[in-house]
Amino acid sequence: MKNTSSNRNIVFLGTSLPRECGIATFTQDLLDQFAQKQGFNIPRIIAVNNKESYNYQEQVVMQIDQQRLSDYLDAADHLNLSSVNLLVIQHEFGIYGGESGEFLIPFVERLKIPYVVIFHTVLTKPSPKQRHIMNRIAELSVKVVTMSQSTVIDLNSIYGIDINKITFIHHGVPFVRTKSRTKLKEEYGFADRRILSTFGFLSPGKGIEYGIEAMRGVVEQHPDSLYIIWGKTHPVVKRETGEVYRQKLTELIRKFGLADNILFVDKLLSQEEVIESLVMSDIYMTPYLGKDQAVSGTLAYGIGYGRVIVSTPYRYAEEMLAGGRGLLADFRNSSSLEACILKLLGNPSLVKEMEARTLALGQTMMWGEIAKRYAAVFHESIDHLSKRSVI
Repeated sequence: MKNTSSNRNIVFLGTSLPRECGIATFTQDLLDQFAQKQGFNIPRIIAVNNKESYNYQEQVVMQIDQQRLSDYLDAADHLNLSSVNLLVIQHEFGIYGGESGEFLIPFVERLKIPYVVIFHTVLTKPSPKQRHIMNRIAELSVKVVTMSQSTVIDLNSIYGIDINKITFIHHGVPFVRTKSRTKLKEEYGFADRRILSTFGFLSPGKGIEYGIEAMRGVVEQHPDSLYIIWGKTHPVVKRETGEVYRQKLTELIRKFGLADNILFVDKLLSQEEVIESLVMSDIYMTPYLGKDQAVSGTLAYGIGYGRVIVSTPYRYAEEMLAGGRGLLADFRNSSSLEACILKLLGNPSLVKEMEARTLALGQTMMWGEIAKRYAAVFHESIDHLSKRSVI
Protein backbone atom coordinates (compact mmCIF):
# COMPACT_ATOMS: atom_id res chain seq x y z
CA MET A 1 0.00 0.00 0.00
CA LYS A 2 1.50 3.33 -1.09
CA ASN A 3 0.49 6.87 -0.21
CA THR A 4 -1.04 8.76 -3.12
CA SER A 5 -1.82 11.86 -1.05
CA SER A 6 -1.61 13.20 2.47
CA ASN A 7 -4.46 10.89 3.42
CA ARG A 8 -3.79 8.33 6.15
CA ASN A 9 -3.60 4.60 5.47
CA ILE A 10 -5.49 2.35 7.89
CA VAL A 11 -5.41 -1.45 7.95
CA PHE A 12 -7.70 -3.66 10.02
CA LEU A 13 -6.60 -7.03 11.41
CA GLY A 14 -9.31 -9.60 12.11
CA THR A 15 -11.90 -11.66 10.26
CA SER A 16 -13.42 -10.41 7.02
CA LEU A 17 -16.57 -11.04 5.01
CA PRO A 18 -17.68 -13.33 3.45
CA ARG A 19 -16.61 -15.31 6.55
CA GLU A 20 -19.71 -15.62 8.72
CA CYS A 21 -18.54 -13.85 11.84
CA GLY A 22 -19.83 -10.91 13.88
CA ILE A 23 -16.41 -9.26 13.94
CA ALA A 24 -16.20 -9.53 10.15
CA THR A 25 -19.50 -7.66 9.89
CA PHE A 26 -18.33 -5.07 12.43
CA THR A 27 -15.10 -4.52 10.50
CA GLN A 28 -16.94 -4.17 7.20
CA ASP A 29 -19.38 -1.62 8.62
CA LEU A 30 -16.54 0.47 10.04
CA LEU A 31 -14.46 0.14 6.86
CA ASP A 32 -17.41 1.28 4.73
CA GLN A 33 -17.70 4.45 6.80
CA PHE A 34 -14.01 5.25 6.41
CA ALA A 35 -14.22 4.76 2.65
CA GLN A 36 -16.23 8.00 2.69
CA LYS A 37 -14.20 9.99 5.21
CA GLN A 38 -11.88 12.81 4.29
CA GLY A 39 -8.31 12.44 5.44
CA PHE A 40 -8.22 8.66 4.95
CA ASN A 41 -7.55 6.42 1.99
CA ILE A 42 -9.88 3.43 1.64
CA PRO A 43 -8.91 1.09 4.50
CA ARG A 44 -7.72 -2.46 3.87
CA ILE A 45 -7.94 -5.71 5.82
CA ILE A 46 -5.50 -8.44 6.84
CA ALA A 47 -7.86 -11.39 7.17
CA VAL A 48 -7.36 -14.18 9.72
CA ASN A 49 -8.61 -17.50 8.35
CA ASN A 50 -9.72 -20.60 10.20
CA LYS A 51 -9.69 -24.00 8.47
CA GLU A 52 -11.71 -22.69 5.54
CA SER A 53 -10.75 -20.48 2.60
CA TYR A 54 -12.84 -17.52 1.49
CA ASN A 55 -13.46 -15.60 -1.70
CA TYR A 56 -12.37 -12.20 -0.42
CA GLN A 57 -12.80 -8.90 -2.22
CA GLU A 58 -9.86 -6.64 -3.09
CA GLN A 59 -10.05 -4.90 0.30
CA VAL A 60 -8.25 -7.94 1.77
CA VAL A 61 -4.56 -7.32 1.06
CA MET A 62 -3.12 -10.21 3.05
CA GLN A 63 -4.26 -13.41 4.77
CA ILE A 64 -3.10 -15.14 7.94
CA ASP A 65 -3.63 -18.81 8.69
CA GLN A 66 -4.97 -18.68 12.24
CA GLN A 67 -2.74 -21.49 13.52
CA ARG A 68 0.47 -20.64 11.61
CA LEU A 69 2.72 -18.40 13.71
CA SER A 70 5.02 -17.60 10.77
CA ASP A 71 2.09 -15.92 9.00
CA TYR A 72 1.75 -13.45 11.88
CA LEU A 73 5.44 -12.60 11.77
CA ASP A 74 5.36 -12.21 7.97
CA ALA A 75 2.38 -9.87 8.31
CA ALA A 76 4.22 -7.75 10.87
CA ASP A 77 7.24 -7.50 8.57
CA HIS A 78 4.99 -6.54 5.67
CA LEU A 79 3.34 -3.78 7.70
CA ASN A 80 6.68 -2.46 8.93
CA LEU A 81 7.86 -1.95 5.34
CA SER A 82 4.57 -0.46 4.10
CA SER A 83 3.20 3.07 4.20
CA VAL A 84 0.45 2.06 6.62
CA ASN A 85 -0.01 4.76 9.26
CA LEU A 86 -2.11 2.76 11.72
CA LEU A 87 -3.20 -0.83 12.32
CA VAL A 88 -6.54 -1.54 14.01
CA ILE A 89 -6.65 -4.92 15.75
CA GLN A 90 -10.09 -6.44 16.27
CA HIS A 91 -9.55 -8.61 19.32
CA GLU A 92 -11.51 -11.73 20.20
CA PHE A 93 -9.70 -14.65 21.84
CA GLY A 94 -11.11 -17.29 19.50
CA ILE A 95 -10.10 -15.85 16.14
CA TYR A 96 -6.32 -15.89 16.68
CA GLY A 97 -3.96 -18.85 16.99
CA GLY A 98 -2.32 -20.49 20.00
CA GLU A 99 -3.80 -20.82 23.46
CA SER A 100 -6.42 -18.07 23.86
CA GLY A 101 -5.02 -16.37 20.76
CA GLU A 102 -1.50 -15.95 22.12
CA PHE A 103 0.02 -15.70 18.62
CA LEU A 104 -0.90 -12.03 18.70
CA ILE A 105 1.84 -11.34 21.24
CA PRO A 106 4.88 -12.06 19.01
CA PHE A 107 3.02 -10.24 16.24
CA VAL A 108 2.62 -6.97 18.17
CA GLU A 109 6.11 -7.28 19.65
CA ARG A 110 7.53 -7.41 16.13
CA LEU A 111 5.36 -4.55 14.87
CA LYS A 112 6.99 -1.14 14.38
CA ILE A 113 3.94 0.85 13.32
CA PRO A 114 1.35 2.18 15.81
CA TYR A 115 -1.82 0.24 16.45
CA VAL A 116 -5.17 0.60 18.20
CA VAL A 117 -6.87 -2.46 19.68
CA ILE A 118 -10.64 -2.90 19.92
CA PHE A 119 -11.55 -5.41 22.63
CA HIS A 120 -14.78 -7.23 21.72
CA THR A 121 -14.69 -9.44 24.82
CA VAL A 122 -13.71 -8.38 28.34
CA LEU A 123 -13.97 -11.26 30.81
CA THR A 124 -14.37 -10.50 34.51
CA LYS A 125 -12.59 -13.74 35.42
CA PRO A 126 -9.91 -14.28 32.77
CA SER A 127 -7.39 -17.08 32.95
CA PRO A 128 -3.81 -15.97 33.67
CA LYS A 129 -3.05 -16.52 29.98
CA GLN A 130 -5.99 -14.40 28.84
CA ARG A 131 -5.09 -11.62 31.24
CA HIS A 132 -1.48 -11.63 30.09
CA ILE A 133 -2.43 -11.51 26.40
CA MET A 134 -4.76 -8.54 26.79
CA ASN A 135 -2.35 -6.70 29.08
CA ARG A 136 0.57 -7.13 26.68
CA ILE A 137 -1.43 -6.18 23.58
CA ALA A 138 -2.75 -3.08 25.35
CA GLU A 139 0.69 -2.18 26.73
CA LEU A 140 2.22 -1.90 23.26
CA SER A 141 -0.83 -0.17 21.72
CA VAL A 142 -1.43 3.53 21.31
CA LYS A 143 -5.10 3.28 22.31
CA VAL A 144 -7.57 0.68 23.60
CA VAL A 145 -11.24 0.81 22.63
CA THR A 146 -14.05 -0.91 24.55
CA MET A 147 -17.74 -0.88 23.70
CA SER A 148 -19.35 -0.69 27.14
CA GLN A 149 -18.77 1.73 29.97
CA SER A 150 -18.69 -1.05 32.55
CA THR A 151 -15.57 -2.58 31.01
CA VAL A 152 -13.47 0.57 31.23
CA ILE A 153 -12.83 -0.02 34.94
CA ASP A 154 -12.34 -3.77 34.38
CA LEU A 155 -9.65 -3.19 31.78
CA ASN A 156 -7.79 -1.10 34.32
CA SER A 157 -8.41 -3.04 37.54
CA ILE A 158 -8.45 -6.64 36.22
CA TYR A 159 -6.11 -6.41 33.23
CA GLY A 160 -3.78 -3.68 34.49
CA ILE A 161 -4.27 -1.46 31.45
CA ASP A 162 -3.43 2.24 31.78
CA ILE A 163 -6.75 4.05 32.26
CA ASN A 164 -5.54 6.93 30.08
CA LYS A 165 -5.25 4.58 27.11
CA ILE A 166 -8.85 3.38 27.29
CA THR A 167 -11.66 4.91 25.22
CA PHE A 168 -15.33 3.92 25.31
CA ILE A 169 -17.15 3.93 21.95
CA HIS A 170 -20.60 2.37 21.48
CA HIS A 171 -21.03 -0.61 19.15
CA GLY A 172 -22.11 0.83 15.81
CA VAL A 173 -25.50 0.22 14.20
CA PRO A 174 -26.08 0.38 10.42
CA PHE A 175 -28.63 2.83 9.08
CA VAL A 176 -31.14 1.23 6.73
CA ARG A 177 -34.22 3.09 5.53
CA THR A 178 -37.26 0.82 5.88
CA LYS A 179 -41.01 0.89 5.69
CA SER A 180 -43.13 1.19 8.82
CA ARG A 181 -43.77 -1.64 11.24
CA THR A 182 -47.31 -2.05 9.91
CA LYS A 183 -46.21 -2.14 6.27
CA LEU A 184 -43.41 -4.62 6.95
CA LYS A 185 -45.73 -6.94 8.85
CA GLU A 186 -48.09 -6.90 5.88
CA GLU A 187 -45.28 -7.62 3.40
CA TYR A 188 -43.90 -10.50 5.48
CA GLY A 189 -47.39 -11.96 5.98
CA PHE A 190 -47.59 -11.15 9.70
CA ALA A 191 -50.38 -8.55 9.69
CA ASP A 192 -52.38 -8.53 12.94
CA ARG A 193 -49.67 -10.49 14.78
CA ARG A 194 -47.73 -9.34 17.87
CA ILE A 195 -44.14 -9.97 16.84
CA LEU A 196 -41.40 -10.97 19.27
CA SER A 197 -38.00 -11.62 17.75
CA THR A 198 -34.42 -12.67 18.27
CA PHE A 199 -31.78 -12.55 15.54
CA GLY A 200 -28.21 -13.72 15.16
CA PHE A 201 -26.28 -16.96 14.91
CA LEU A 202 -28.03 -19.76 16.78
CA SER A 203 -26.02 -21.42 19.56
CA PRO A 204 -26.78 -22.96 22.98
CA GLY A 205 -25.66 -19.82 24.84
CA LYS A 206 -28.53 -17.80 23.39
CA GLY A 207 -31.10 -19.25 25.82
CA ILE A 208 -33.78 -19.55 23.14
CA GLU A 209 -35.31 -22.54 24.92
CA TYR A 210 -36.41 -20.25 27.75
CA GLY A 211 -38.01 -17.86 25.29
CA ILE A 212 -39.90 -20.74 23.71
CA GLU A 213 -41.12 -22.00 27.06
CA ALA A 214 -42.18 -18.47 28.03
CA MET A 215 -44.42 -18.35 24.96
CA ARG A 216 -46.73 -20.98 26.46
CA GLY A 217 -48.15 -18.50 28.96
CA VAL A 218 -47.94 -15.59 26.53
CA VAL A 219 -50.04 -17.40 23.92
CA GLU A 220 -52.77 -18.15 26.46
CA GLN A 221 -53.40 -14.40 26.86
CA HIS A 222 -52.26 -13.24 23.42
CA PRO A 223 -52.93 -16.00 20.89
CA ASP A 224 -51.93 -13.63 18.06
CA SER A 225 -48.34 -13.43 19.33
CA LEU A 226 -45.54 -14.84 17.16
CA TYR A 227 -41.92 -15.38 18.26
CA ILE A 228 -39.58 -15.30 15.24
CA ILE A 229 -36.04 -16.66 15.63
CA TRP A 230 -34.01 -15.24 12.75
CA GLY A 231 -30.69 -16.71 11.73
CA LYS A 232 -28.75 -19.85 10.93
CA THR A 233 -26.78 -21.99 13.34
CA HIS A 234 -23.35 -20.57 14.19
CA PRO A 235 -20.82 -22.03 11.72
CA VAL A 236 -18.52 -23.28 14.50
CA VAL A 237 -21.42 -24.90 16.35
CA LYS A 238 -22.70 -26.51 13.16
CA ARG A 239 -19.25 -27.86 12.33
CA GLU A 240 -18.85 -29.39 15.79
CA THR A 241 -22.35 -30.59 16.69
CA GLY A 242 -24.50 -30.11 13.59
CA GLU A 243 -28.07 -28.94 14.19
CA VAL A 244 -28.50 -30.59 17.59
CA TYR A 245 -29.49 -27.33 19.31
CA ARG A 246 -32.02 -26.32 16.65
CA GLN A 247 -33.51 -29.82 16.75
CA LYS A 248 -33.83 -29.57 20.52
CA LEU A 249 -35.70 -26.27 20.14
CA THR A 250 -37.94 -27.71 17.43
CA GLU A 251 -38.83 -30.59 19.72
CA LEU A 252 -39.77 -28.11 22.48
CA ILE A 253 -42.10 -26.30 20.08
CA ARG A 254 -43.79 -29.59 19.20
CA LYS A 255 -44.01 -30.61 22.86
CA PHE A 256 -45.64 -27.32 23.87
CA GLY A 257 -47.97 -27.14 20.85
CA LEU A 258 -46.55 -23.81 19.70
CA ALA A 259 -46.13 -24.48 15.98
CA ASP A 260 -48.45 -21.57 15.12
CA ASN A 261 -46.67 -19.16 17.45
CA ILE A 262 -42.96 -19.76 16.89
CA LEU A 263 -41.16 -19.50 13.57
CA PHE A 264 -37.55 -20.25 12.62
CA VAL A 265 -36.00 -18.36 9.71
CA ASP A 266 -32.97 -20.56 9.08
CA LYS A 267 -30.78 -18.39 6.88
CA LEU A 268 -27.94 -15.89 6.97
CA LEU A 269 -29.74 -12.56 6.94
CA SER A 270 -28.76 -9.63 4.79
CA GLN A 271 -28.28 -6.34 6.60
CA GLU A 272 -31.60 -5.13 5.21
CA GLU A 273 -33.39 -8.25 6.48
CA VAL A 274 -31.85 -7.83 9.94
CA ILE A 275 -33.12 -4.27 10.23
CA GLU A 276 -36.54 -5.13 8.81
CA SER A 277 -36.85 -7.96 11.34
CA LEU A 278 -36.21 -5.43 14.10
CA VAL A 279 -38.45 -2.67 12.77
CA MET A 280 -41.47 -4.96 12.53
CA SER A 281 -40.92 -6.36 16.03
CA ASP A 282 -43.10 -5.30 18.95
CA ILE A 283 -40.59 -6.81 21.40
CA TYR A 284 -36.98 -7.79 20.84
CA MET A 285 -35.56 -10.52 23.12
CA THR A 286 -32.05 -11.57 24.14
CA PRO A 287 -32.51 -14.32 26.76
CA TYR A 288 -28.78 -15.07 26.82
CA LEU A 289 -27.23 -17.34 29.44
CA GLY A 290 -23.78 -15.74 29.91
CA LYS A 291 -23.96 -13.08 32.62
CA ASP A 292 -20.48 -11.68 31.86
CA GLN A 293 -21.23 -10.79 28.22
CA ALA A 294 -19.88 -7.25 27.94
CA VAL A 295 -21.06 -6.50 24.39
CA SER A 296 -23.84 -7.78 22.15
CA GLY A 297 -24.05 -6.57 18.57
CA THR A 298 -27.63 -7.85 18.27
CA LEU A 299 -28.74 -5.93 21.36
CA ALA A 300 -26.95 -2.83 20.05
CA TYR A 301 -29.00 -3.14 16.84
CA GLY A 302 -32.20 -3.43 18.87
CA ILE A 303 -31.30 -0.26 20.77
CA GLY A 304 -30.36 1.48 17.53
CA TYR A 305 -33.84 0.98 16.12
CA GLY A 306 -35.67 1.87 19.31
CA ARG A 307 -37.21 -1.51 20.03
CA VAL A 308 -38.61 -2.30 23.43
CA ILE A 309 -36.38 -5.06 24.76
CA VAL A 310 -36.74 -7.99 27.14
CA SER A 311 -33.43 -9.50 28.15
CA THR A 312 -31.63 -11.47 30.80
CA PRO A 313 -29.35 -9.26 32.94
CA TYR A 314 -25.98 -9.91 31.33
CA ARG A 315 -23.60 -7.00 31.74
CA TYR A 316 -24.23 -5.24 28.45
CA ALA A 317 -28.01 -5.55 28.82
CA GLU A 318 -27.95 -4.11 32.33
CA GLU A 319 -26.00 -1.11 31.06
CA MET A 320 -27.94 -0.52 27.86
CA LEU A 321 -31.43 -1.07 29.29
CA ALA A 322 -30.93 1.20 32.31
CA GLY A 323 -33.15 4.25 32.52
CA GLY A 324 -36.33 2.49 31.45
CA ARG A 325 -35.15 1.25 28.05
CA GLY A 326 -36.35 -2.31 28.58
CA LEU A 327 -37.13 -5.07 31.07
CA LEU A 328 -34.74 -7.59 32.62
CA ALA A 329 -35.82 -11.16 33.34
CA ASP A 330 -33.98 -13.67 35.52
CA PHE A 331 -31.45 -15.99 33.92
CA ARG A 332 -32.74 -19.44 32.87
CA ASN A 333 -36.24 -18.53 34.02
CA SER A 334 -39.05 -18.81 31.49
CA SER A 335 -41.66 -17.60 34.00
CA SER A 336 -39.70 -14.38 34.51
CA LEU A 337 -39.45 -13.86 30.74
CA GLU A 338 -43.16 -14.55 30.41
CA ALA A 339 -44.02 -11.96 33.07
CA CYS A 340 -41.94 -9.29 31.30
CA ILE A 341 -43.52 -10.04 27.93
CA LEU A 342 -47.05 -9.97 29.32
CA LYS A 343 -46.38 -6.69 31.12
CA LEU A 344 -45.44 -5.10 27.81
CA LEU A 345 -48.14 -6.66 25.63
CA GLY A 346 -50.74 -5.52 28.14
CA ASN A 347 -49.47 -1.95 28.38
CA PRO A 348 -49.11 -0.18 24.99
CA SER A 349 -48.38 3.19 26.63
CA LEU A 350 -45.42 1.70 28.53
CA VAL A 351 -44.10 0.22 25.29
CA LYS A 352 -44.35 3.61 23.60
CA GLU A 353 -42.44 5.30 26.42
CA MET A 354 -39.70 2.67 26.37
CA GLU A 355 -39.33 2.86 22.60
CA ALA A 356 -38.85 6.63 22.80
CA ARG A 357 -36.18 6.31 25.49
CA THR A 358 -34.39 3.55 23.62
CA LEU A 359 -34.47 5.39 20.30
CA ALA A 360 -32.95 8.50 21.92
CA LEU A 361 -29.86 6.45 22.78
CA GLY A 362 -30.00 4.41 19.58
CA GLN A 363 -29.74 7.47 17.36
CA THR A 364 -26.30 8.20 18.85
CA MET A 365 -25.14 4.67 17.94
CA MET A 366 -25.57 4.80 14.15
CA TRP A 367 -22.35 4.01 12.32
CA GLY A 368 -22.18 7.51 10.87
CA GLU A 369 -21.83 8.92 14.39
CA ILE A 370 -19.65 6.12 15.73
CA ALA A 371 -17.23 6.43 12.81
CA LYS A 372 -16.61 10.06 13.77
CA ARG A 373 -15.43 8.85 17.18
CA TYR A 374 -13.13 6.28 15.61
CA ALA A 375 -11.77 8.84 13.13
CA ALA A 376 -10.84 11.12 16.02
CA VAL A 377 -9.14 8.24 17.86
CA PHE A 378 -7.23 7.19 14.74
CA HIS A 379 -6.08 10.72 13.94
CA GLU A 380 -5.05 11.28 17.54
CA SER A 381 -3.14 7.98 17.61
CA ILE A 382 -1.24 8.74 14.41
CA ASP A 383 -0.51 12.35 15.39
CA HIS A 384 0.63 11.34 18.88
CA LEU A 385 3.22 8.95 17.47
CA SER A 386 4.35 11.48 14.86
CA LYS A 387 4.94 14.14 17.48
CA ARG A 388 6.75 11.71 19.77
CA SER A 389 9.05 10.56 16.96
CA VAL A 390 10.08 14.17 16.26
CA ILE A 391 11.06 14.89 19.86
